[in-house]
Amino acid sequence: MNYSNLFRIAIRALIRNKMRAFLTMLGIIIGVASVIAMLAIGEGSKQKIRGEISSMGTNMVMVMPNMQRRGGVSLGASNSMALKYTDVIALRNEATSLAEVSPEVRANGQVIYGNQNTQTTMYGVSEEYLSIKKLEILSGRFFNSNEIKSMSKACILGQTVVENLFGAGADPVGLTIRVKKLPFLIIGVLKDKGESGMGQDQDDLILAPYTTVQRRLAAIDYINGIYASAISEEKSPEAIKETEEVLRRTHKLKESAENDFRVMSQSELLKTVSSITDILTYLLGAIAGISLLVGGIGIMNIMLVSVTERTREIGLRMSVGGRGKDIMKQFLAESIILSILGGLLGVLFGYLLARLAGSLMSSHAIVKTQAVVLAFIVCFIIGVFFGWYPARKAANLNPIDALRYE
Repeated sequence: MNYSNLFRIAIRALIRNKMRAFLTMLGIIIGVASVIAMLAIGEGSKQKIRGEISSMGTNMVMVMPNMQRRGGVSLGASNSMALKYTDVIALRNEATSLAEVSPEVRANGQVIYGNQNTQTTMYGVSEEYLSIKKLEILSGRFFNSNEIKSMSKACILGQTVVENLFGAGADPVGLTIRVKKLPFLIIGVLKDKGESGMGQDQDDLILAPYTTVQRRLAAIDYINGIYASAISEEKSPEAIKETEEVLRRTHKLKESAENDFRVMSQSELLKTVSSITDILTYLLGAIAGISLLVGGIGIMNIMLVSVTERTREIGLRMSVGGRGKDIMKQFLAESIILSILGGLLGVLFGYLLARLAGSLMSSHAIVKTQAVVLAFIVCFIIGVFFGWYPARKAANLNPIDALRYE
């Protein structure tokens, strides 16, 4: 029996029971649609996060204190006194792979203007911070070195703080707010950056001279972190190595001693986030793939019912010269057709589902060609795997017994 006749007979057999064939395909349709949609949403989320991180500059280098430990218990890094402003000076003077370096000191608190107030974080930084973090001034100006030296109570607001205190679209430059009972003059407003890929509001912040935040607000003599930018993205690994060498020397650490700080680059963070989102994407795909397995079991179930119903037909085919392998091919063809047609409809519905989910989540769902090809390969395998046993059962029927079957 040639393959064109084989598939023609298989299609006619499926058309005779259209509703049953459709309900059988439904499991495959749902399974493939779920896999396609989950992989597309995962890929879209990954690309969005990568874009957010890249927008902050892939040549950014961050230095944070290591976790403090006491009696084997982690006390966190926020209160570690490992980093000082002398480290910033050392990096500026000695690290040739770094273009700009800025300290960062953080203080959380309530900000008040008139009868309005909001909770936010004030970041104490230097002039280089803007270009390192890819921030832009919308109105006003940034503070200068003289204001840093004099611990000036000047500040720049993010858009979220502006909206919470003054309302959307307001320009509060020249007004005064109070932070922990200290008056701060608003000298600038930052452009809107929106949420980061991790869901953090990048506009809920206030920038001020690091000396002001360090001495007047936080009342500490150390800094919480150091942000720097490498000369180029290609120089990031060299910048990390050089930063580590400089800080180990300034901290007077012995060769056997562990670092009391950790150095990370934006490109490393990008790789880490990508690997995590890849794992999550594949996990979502695997969970959705369970419904494909259920669809395959449905195909096997219906094919077994079909073999039982068509026992006399099988006996007639065998009595007129049909061989066992021809009977087996016919039932395998029906199983594969059910699976492939379900896969085609599943890809279509999966694409539509991904687009709908993407619009609801304000994200792009990216359907990759590899995901579609994988779905079809899996559908073919399911058709062969779950159709083989019913087909083999049909092929092994005794023609005499089959003709007697009522």
